[in-house]
Amino acid sequence: MATDRMSEVVSLQQRLEGHGFIAERSFAATLLLTMEMRRPLLLEGEAGVGKTEVAKALARLLDTRLIRLQCYEGLDAHSALYEWNYQHQLLAIKLLEQDERSVLDKEQDIFSERYLLKRPLLEAITTTPAPVLLIDEIDRTDEAFEAYLLELLSDFQMSIPELGVIRATERPFVILTSNGTREISDALRRRCLYQYIDYPGFEKELLIVRTQIPEVPEKLARQMVEFVQSVRQMDLQKKPGLAETLDWVSALLRLGVSVIDTDGVEQIMDSLSALVKTREDQAGLTRPVVEKLVAAC
Repeated sequence: MATDRMSEVVSLQQRLEGHGFIAERSFAATLLLTMEMRRPLLLEGEAGVGKTEVAKALARLLDTRLIRLQCYEGLDAHSALYEWNYQHQLLAIKLLEQDERSVLDKEQDIFSERYLLKRPLLEAITTTPAPVLLIDEIDRTDEAFEAYLLELLSDFQMSIPELGVIRATERPFVILTSNGTREISDALRRRCLYQYIDYPGFEKELLIVRTQIPEVPEKLARQMVEFVQSVRQMDLQKKPGLAETLDWVSALLRLGVSVIDTDGVEQIMDSLSALVKTREDQAGLTRPVVEKLVAAC
């Protein structure tokens, strides 16, 4: 039995890789449990380590919709759940002035689903087949909004006063991400499976580069990943993530770079805008620093 389950984990790893996502065995096992148990998965880690890509890869794997709720400070329930189309409702009220039906019948008509604007959370629980719901950067919201999510994540239902309780047609696959800017409550954590995602090691990042940009020469790919890994060891405001690595690879290929050596330092300096994204960090990557990093590759 254990051997069969292990083979399923390995199979999931291979299928994810086929969809452009590289996962360690432990992470593939967690994702398999998420799919089977339909429990939300909370992903924590620094910005840029690929948390959002997990949801995208899962949606591709399951051949289903990805519904994304991008969280931000001040996000309220209506923006995430639903809103009424007030303009259309006002127009309908005007048209119903001559209608001889009772007030109750008119109200039921005005507060019907055709005037309901579904936002990501309501869209996710009323969509079939089950979509992947990405609640991105949940730590940017406040505790009140996080508490509002608990009903959804516990029972996959929500209450709309004018319509009643709406229950999920199918439970969506839920991925939550957090960059750790605010501590997530214990109540939310209890409802989720959990995985911390760190910056990838050399071999994993090299495999990601090969998978995403297969045309990059092998030697150049190894040199570039080694360069990025060294840059991450520096005292930076924002360490380059996977997206920056892939952007930088593409930038160097466009500049015609086929190997990293001391003769190509100028081109590397020209391409750093794809790798390092703050003024202070770019100022720290002076020519002598870049030459030293190149020499080590």
